[in-house]
Amino acid sequence: MQGIRTIRCNLSRFVILARTHLIFSHFEPTHFANLTVERPLSSKFSTAFSSFSTSSLETPITPKHLKEPEECSSDNGSDMENDDDDDDVRGLNLSDDGLLQDAKTIVNILQESSDNRVEMKSKIEQCGVKVSQELVLEVLSRVRNDWEAAFTFFLWAARQPGYAHSVREYHSMISILGKMRKFDTAWVLIDEMRGVKTGVSLVTPQTLLIMIRKYCAVHDVGRAINTFYAYKRFKFDMGIEEFQSLLSALCRYKNVQDAEQLMYCNKAVFPLNTKSFNIVLNGWCNLIGSPRESERVWREMSKRGIRFDVVSYASMMSCYSKAGSLYRVLRLYKQMKKIGIEPDRKVYNAVIHALAKGRLVNEAFNLMKTMEEKGVAPNIVTYNSLIKPLCRARKVEEAKGAFDDMLKRCISPTIRTYHAFLRILRTGEEVFALLEKMRKMGCQPINDTYIMLIRKFCRWRQLENVFKLWDEMSENGISPDRSSYIVLIHGLFLNGELDAAHKYYTEMKEKQLLPEPKIDEMLQTWLSNKQIAEGQTTESRSNQCQTTELRSNQLDCSQSREQTRGIPRRSHERNFIRQAETRKVVRERGFSFWEP
Repeated sequence: MQGIRTIRCNLSRFVILARTHLIFSHFEPTHFANLTVERPLSSKFSTAFSSFSTSSLETPITPKHLKEPEECSSDNGSDMENDDDDDDVRGLNLSDDGLLQDAKTIVNILQESSDNRVEMKSKIEQCGVKVSQELVLEVLSRVRNDWEAAFTFFLWAARQPGYAHSVREYHSMISILGKMRKFDTAWVLIDEMRGVKTGVSLVTPQTLLIMIRKYCAVHDVGRAINTFYAYKRFKFDMGIEEFQSLLSALCRYKNVQDAEQLMYCNKAVFPLNTKSFNIVLNGWCNLIGSPRESERVWREMSKRGIRFDVVSYASMMSCYSKAGSLYRVLRLYKQMKKIGIEPDRKVYNAVIHALAKGRLVNEAFNLMKTMEEKGVAPNIVTYNSLIKPLCRARKVEEAKGAFDDMLKRCISPTIRTYHAFLRILRTGEEVFALLEKMRKMGCQPINDTYIMLIRKFCRWRQLENVFKLWDEMSENGISPDRSSYIVLIHGLFLNGELDAAHKYYTEMKEKQLLPEPKIDEMLQTWLSNKQIAEGQTTESRSNQCQTTELRSNQLDCSQSREQTRGIPRRSHERNFIRQAETRKVVRERGFSFWEP
């Protein structure tokens, strides 16, 4: 039987290789193939990273926002799951040194006085900072994980003469409150935006969409749908586009099954079309990552006569790419070209990712050249689709070659590019060296960066570096969120630092971040055992003291008997009286005494 399985396995591999060769017969070799000559992998990753385009690092490239709006689910489809949840709470990358210093002053006050709200308000009033919209947005972006500090500052800023919150500041604060599940307070701000006093409403459809997304993030589908129907109350349109925004919000936070049912239930009001199906299909493909469910939706589209477009193919190819099914990716690629659908950047990115993951590096670079010849320029997502699987396969030299080629095209790396390299580093020195190079390139670490590195250092049992990173977060204006605390506490617990783990868990709850049931159970068990152990230790010490004093008393009695054998009767009587008095004192102290 083992021989038959081996033969079948080899035949399957031969068939896949043969089909791959046939499909790629139309790819033309290009000069990109010269960049990926196989080189022996260095035993130490530091060698590979020490030569990271030194000249480019000395002259930082100006960061460019190359990520297009429609590419939010790109990067082989995997990035949508990890999108920053604080899209509405971002700073403005201030270049004014005065504003930056004012923002830092406010943030320091908020962080230092986090335990005393009265002191915080007093210090803010006395800081002498002039409020502006840019300052408010920057401060809120830096303290977005401490909703009380953010809200205290938000209310104080609103009272300053000559300043009034705009739509963007309200949206930032509402997003912070929604993330921390303070929905009632968020709705109070929305009522304030309606302009009951001023007569001018600042509420927009985006305002309600923020609330929908926050409800979806906590999987409260019912309230998300109710908020969608609140469009009528605010006299906003409730067309197919708004409904599709609701579907997108549901799928973004993995409520894909609810989104699919909602789509079918409302087909009489919002007719089924390609875009609605694509939203659900992308949810199953890239958020849940289930080829089985994706194929079911694909068949349903075909059954209902819904036309497939390039987005449909991109979603399916991305799903197969992440599942490691290179043959299915190439088959769909060939099929869509056969029926006359021209690949777009998302399709090319999915195929490039699949090729790189299948270690067909030369073919991946060839396809990059092909897409360029077709008028589709590679962007940062394209390069990330290539670099990430190369790093996972430990092909560091090839990944570095792609990185250098990207810099030559003046495409700035994103934080996800650096995450790919950070994941494969093996020493703390390499990690901090690459972090420094990131900053020189104008790319600052984010919460996800620190979470990944704290987890890595906890696994390496390098707690000194863990606390170094934790302190660095605050210095860089990043307030630790719930995920940061959970990773830190879990790492400390597994490394035996139980007191420190309990300290940070208490700090996490004081910030009103949602507790983690598993960690709560672990620490409660540890506290109970600690109290029992301390009680047993106290009792043991008490018994030990009693035993020591008892033995001392017994020794005194024995010596007294020996001395009474050779002394007169009167002295014997006096000694007897003394012993009686001693026995009385010992009894009063509560110790047992041996009677002679």
